[in-house]
Amino acid sequence: MSAHVPETSTSSLKGWLGVAAITASLFVFLTTELMPVGLLTPLSESLDISVGVAGLMVTAQGVAAGLGVPFIVAWTRRVDRRPLLTTLLAVLTLGNLVTAVAPNYPLILGTRLLMGFASGVFWAIGVSMAMRIVPERHANRAAAVVMSGISVATVVGIPLGTVIEARTDWRTTFGIWAGLSVLVLVAVASLVPSMPSRNAVSVREVFGLPVRNAQLRTVLFVVVFFVLGHFGAYTFVRPYLEDTADASSGFITTVLIIFGVGGAVGNFVAGHTVNKNLRGTFVTGLVGLLVALLLLRFVGNGELGAVVALVLWGLSFGVVQLSQINMTLASAPDTFEAAMSLNTMAYNTCIALGALFGGLLVDHVGVTSVLWFGMALAAASLLLRLAGGRAAKTRADAPEDGLAPTVGQRRKAGRGKARKT
Repeated sequence: MSAHVPETSTSSLKGWLGVAAITASLFVFLTTELMPVGLLTPLSESLDISVGVAGLMVTAQGVAAGLGVPFIVAWTRRVDRRPLLTTLLAVLTLGNLVTAVAPNYPLILGTRLLMGFASGVFWAIGVSMAMRIVPERHANRAAAVVMSGISVATVVGIPLGTVIEARTDWRTTFGIWAGLSVLVLVAVASLVPSMPSRNAVSVREVFGLPVRNAQLRTVLFVVVFFVLGHFGAYTFVRPYLEDTADASSGFITTVLIIFGVGGAVGNFVAGHTVNKNLRGTFVTGLVGLLVALLLLRFVGNGELGAVVALVLWGLSFGVVQLSQINMTLASAPDTFEAAMSLNTMAYNTCIALGALFGGLLVDHVGVTSVLWFGMALAAASLLLRLAGGRAAKTRADAPEDGLAPTVGQRRKAGRGKARKT
């Protein structure tokens, strides 16, 4: 039984160009979703709202992306994935335009909700699309390339949005992102081949997966705690640095770029280690994240301490992010798209809840409290993953890291069996 998502017939070059277009799609979706992180202060001042309330822009999009995606993915299970992705990008374009010209905050929040539905569906189908349009031996590499869009978004997208806002205003920033979304839509329509839906699963079957699949159930709980902790703290990085380190907008832009560079390196490293030791890679990343938050809390009041903490945080996030995608694939290889819709539901809902809880803590306790919140939830994710690994080792048929083999491990096992015969 192969964990690989079936590929479509396409040349190797065009396949990789398609992967690039899907990666660009992730870039514009993620930067749009997280852009308010770098713009919280000017947004709150311009709209005459608190920083915590401004953070609801992240919450609104995350709620829609999380709660809607299993239904939409199931309802579109027979729709060709290329026109579906272009439709999602059209929604993103329109949403960014409305945000740029919206006269009031309620309209912005409503628009972010609609954009969230499109974002959630992309997260559920994007990785599997990339894996289908390259040769089978490159499936994991294609997945890693797409996920590198996360690092590019944090290295370039979010800091670039901060720079544009500093030179113009936040409305211009969202207007420019509408233009980028159009360019990516054209690239997808031109470079991604027709891609009939695979692994069609109904709504009932989607929600039945974690009931029947204990490994997937554990992965989803691990993801919930990790994402709550990470985004509960990360959403308020700018206010934290402004409050504790008296950071300028230029310094904040720099450390956001540093965070993204660390994420890119972490993504690259994890791409080479997840097939060797998936559980160890994930655990190492979570430990690094915990240490980074501790450093930011106790030495982040100076520029050097903040830089060191953000480097480690970004590196650890890149490792954990790619690991959790592989954990989902390994736990449900034959229903990956459906499993990813559940992963997306958990992930994006927890982005929303993390931003919401973080905003409440910032407004009522103080900005420092979000770091303790992040550490507590990351520690819970770590303990659950370790406990899940130990429980799996008690079963005689369980693999060493407590999950089903990844793509590379299954492929090696298949070659071994072939040699024996």
